[in-house]
Amino acid sequence: MTTRSTISLRVNDVTHRLCLDHRRTLLDALREDLGHTGPKKGCDQGQCGACTVLLDGRRVVSCLTLAVAAEGAEITTVEGLAADGELRPIQEAFVRLDGFQCGYCTSGQLCSAVGMLAERAAGWPSAVTADVSPDGPVAELDAAEVRERMSGNLCRCGAYPSIVHAILETAARDGVTG
Repeated sequence: MTTRSTISLRVNDVTHRLCLDHRRTLLDALREDLGHTGPKKGCDQGQCGACTVLLDGRRVVSCLTLAVAAEGAEITTVEGLAADGELRPIQEAFVRLDGFQCGYCTSGQLCSAVGMLAERAAGWPSAVTADVSPDGPVAELDAAEVRERMSGNLCRCGAYPSIVHAILETAARDGVTG
Protein backbone atom coordinates (compact mmCIF):
# COMPACT_ATOMS: atom_id res chain seq x y z
CA MET A 1 0.00 0.00 0.00
CA THR A 2 1.30 3.45 -0.93
CA THR A 3 1.69 5.76 2.04
CA ARG A 4 3.34 8.65 0.19
CA SER A 5 2.12 11.06 -2.44
CA THR A 6 3.72 13.78 -4.50
CA ILE A 7 1.80 16.97 -3.86
CA SER A 8 2.04 20.67 -4.64
CA LEU A 9 1.86 23.13 -1.79
CA ARG A 10 1.56 26.83 -2.60
CA VAL A 11 3.10 28.68 0.32
CA ASN A 12 3.44 32.47 0.38
CA ASP A 13 2.92 32.64 -3.41
CA VAL A 14 5.56 29.99 -4.20
CA THR A 15 4.62 26.48 -5.36
CA HIS A 16 6.60 23.54 -3.98
CA ARG A 17 6.44 19.89 -5.10
CA LEU A 18 6.97 17.43 -2.26
CA CYS A 19 6.76 13.69 -1.83
CA LEU A 20 5.24 13.27 1.61
CA ASP A 21 3.88 10.58 3.87
CA HIS A 22 0.09 10.86 3.99
CA ARG A 23 0.30 11.30 7.77
CA ARG A 24 2.66 14.32 7.59
CA THR A 25 1.14 17.41 9.14
CA LEU A 26 1.14 20.72 7.35
CA LEU A 27 3.15 22.15 10.25
CA ASP A 28 5.92 19.59 9.84
CA ALA A 29 5.94 20.01 6.06
CA LEU A 30 6.18 23.79 6.42
CA ARG A 31 8.91 23.74 9.06
CA GLU A 32 10.98 20.69 8.21
CA ASP A 33 10.56 20.30 4.47
CA LEU A 34 10.17 23.93 3.35
CA GLY A 35 12.05 25.87 6.04
CA HIS A 36 9.14 28.11 7.06
CA THR A 37 9.86 28.31 10.78
CA GLY A 38 7.29 31.04 11.52
CA PRO A 39 4.56 28.57 12.51
CA LYS A 40 5.62 27.13 15.84
CA LYS A 41 5.07 23.69 17.30
CA GLY A 42 3.62 24.55 20.69
CA CYS A 43 1.31 21.82 21.95
CA ASP A 44 1.07 19.66 18.78
CA GLN A 45 -2.59 19.07 19.76
CA GLY A 46 -4.38 22.07 18.25
CA GLN A 47 -4.89 23.78 21.59
CA CYS A 48 -2.41 26.68 21.65
CA GLY A 49 -2.62 28.26 18.19
CA ALA A 50 1.13 28.84 17.83
CA CYS A 51 1.01 26.98 14.51
CA THR A 52 -1.88 28.98 13.02
CA VAL A 53 -1.56 29.70 9.30
CA LEU A 54 -4.04 30.88 6.69
CA LEU A 55 -5.40 28.29 4.28
CA ASP A 56 -7.24 30.06 1.45
CA GLY A 57 -7.56 33.01 3.82
CA ARG A 58 -9.09 31.00 6.65
CA ARG A 59 -7.14 30.27 9.80
CA VAL A 60 -6.20 26.70 10.61
CA VAL A 61 -3.98 25.06 13.18
CA SER A 62 -1.38 23.46 10.96
CA CYS A 63 -0.45 20.80 13.54
CA LEU A 64 -3.84 19.14 12.98
CA THR A 65 -4.02 19.70 9.22
CA LEU A 66 -2.57 17.02 6.99
CA ALA A 67 -0.28 18.38 4.31
CA VAL A 68 -2.03 16.30 1.62
CA ALA A 69 -5.31 18.00 2.57
CA ALA A 70 -3.75 21.40 1.83
CA GLU A 71 -2.84 20.56 -1.75
CA GLY A 72 -4.25 23.16 -4.12
CA ALA A 73 -4.86 25.70 -1.37
CA GLU A 74 -3.12 29.03 -0.91
CA ILE A 75 -1.14 28.76 2.34
CA THR A 76 0.03 31.93 4.06
CA THR A 77 2.44 31.80 6.97
CA VAL A 78 3.60 34.77 9.00
CA GLU A 79 6.54 35.07 6.60
CA GLY A 80 4.04 35.77 3.82
CA LEU A 81 2.04 38.48 5.59
CA ALA A 82 4.38 41.37 4.77
CA ALA A 83 4.29 42.64 1.20
CA ASP A 84 7.39 44.01 -0.55
CA GLY A 85 9.24 44.22 2.76
CA GLU A 86 6.51 46.36 4.32
CA LEU A 87 4.75 45.15 7.45
CA ARG A 88 0.99 44.92 7.39
CA PRO A 89 -0.77 47.38 9.68
CA ILE A 90 -1.55 44.57 12.14
CA GLN A 91 2.13 43.59 12.28
CA GLU A 92 3.17 47.19 12.79
CA ALA A 93 0.58 47.59 15.58
CA PHE A 94 1.83 44.43 17.33
CA VAL A 95 5.36 45.84 17.32
CA ARG A 96 4.44 49.37 18.32
CA LEU A 97 1.95 48.35 21.04
CA ASP A 98 4.08 45.49 22.41
CA GLY A 99 1.66 42.75 21.37
CA PHE A 100 4.32 40.14 22.10
CA GLN A 101 6.80 39.32 24.80
CA CYS A 102 8.80 36.17 24.21
CA GLY A 103 7.45 36.05 20.64
CA TYR A 104 6.78 32.32 20.49
CA CYS A 105 3.05 32.71 19.89
CA THR A 106 3.32 35.89 17.81
CA SER A 107 3.29 34.28 14.36
CA GLY A 108 0.15 32.33 15.18
CA GLN A 109 -1.43 35.39 16.81
CA LEU A 110 -0.74 37.49 13.71
CA CYS A 111 -2.11 34.92 11.26
CA SER A 112 -5.14 34.44 13.48
CA ALA A 113 -5.71 38.20 13.73
CA VAL A 114 -5.61 38.56 9.94
CA GLY A 115 -8.04 35.65 9.57
CA MET A 116 -10.42 36.84 12.29
CA LEU A 117 -10.57 40.36 10.89
CA ALA A 118 -11.51 38.86 7.51
CA GLU A 119 -14.15 36.67 9.19
CA ARG A 120 -15.55 39.72 10.98
CA ALA A 121 -15.56 41.75 7.74
CA ALA A 122 -17.53 38.93 6.11
CA GLY A 123 -20.13 39.19 8.87
CA TRP A 124 -19.37 35.96 10.68
CA PRO A 125 -20.63 36.03 14.27
CA SER A 126 -18.71 34.81 17.30
CA ALA A 127 -19.89 33.10 20.48
CA VAL A 128 -20.35 36.51 22.14
CA THR A 129 -22.20 38.14 19.25
CA ALA A 130 -25.60 39.13 20.65
CA ASP A 131 -27.65 38.80 17.46
CA VAL A 132 -26.59 35.94 15.21
CA SER A 133 -29.67 35.95 12.99
CA PRO A 134 -28.93 36.18 9.25
CA ASP A 135 -30.67 39.56 9.05
CA GLY A 136 -29.16 40.85 12.31
CA PRO A 137 -26.73 43.73 12.50
CA VAL A 138 -23.01 43.13 12.20
CA ALA A 139 -21.63 42.99 15.74
CA GLU A 140 -19.52 45.85 17.04
CA LEU A 141 -15.89 44.79 17.14
CA ASP A 142 -15.04 45.48 20.77
CA ALA A 143 -12.60 43.93 23.23
CA ALA A 144 -15.02 41.10 24.13
CA GLU A 145 -15.46 40.18 20.45
CA VAL A 146 -11.70 40.23 19.86
CA ARG A 147 -10.96 38.13 22.95
CA GLU A 148 -13.55 35.53 21.91
CA ARG A 149 -12.44 35.44 18.29
CA MET A 150 -8.77 35.09 19.33
CA SER A 151 -9.44 32.58 22.13
CA GLY A 152 -7.80 29.73 20.22
CA ASN A 153 -4.43 31.47 20.43
CA LEU A 154 -2.70 31.29 23.78
CA CYS A 155 0.06 33.58 25.05
CA ARG A 156 2.01 32.20 27.99
CA CYS A 157 3.50 35.63 28.67
CA GLY A 158 0.09 37.28 29.01
CA ALA A 159 0.38 39.94 26.31
CA TYR A 160 -3.38 39.76 25.74
CA PRO A 161 -4.21 43.42 26.52
CA SER A 162 -1.65 44.62 23.96
CA ILE A 163 -2.78 42.04 21.40
CA VAL A 164 -6.41 43.12 21.76
CA HIS A 165 -5.39 46.79 21.57
CA ALA A 166 -3.36 46.17 18.38
CA ILE A 167 -6.26 44.35 16.72
CA LEU A 168 -8.82 46.99 17.70
CA GLU A 169 -6.55 49.79 16.51
CA THR A 170 -5.97 48.05 13.18
CA ALA A 171 -9.68 47.36 12.72
CA ALA A 172 -10.55 50.98 13.50
CA ARG A 173 -7.91 52.17 11.05
CA ASP A 174 -9.40 49.91 8.37
CA GLY A 175 -12.96 50.97 9.31
CA VAL A 176 -14.23 47.53 10.34
CA THR A 177 -15.12 48.12 13.99
CA GLY A 178 -18.85 48.39 13.61
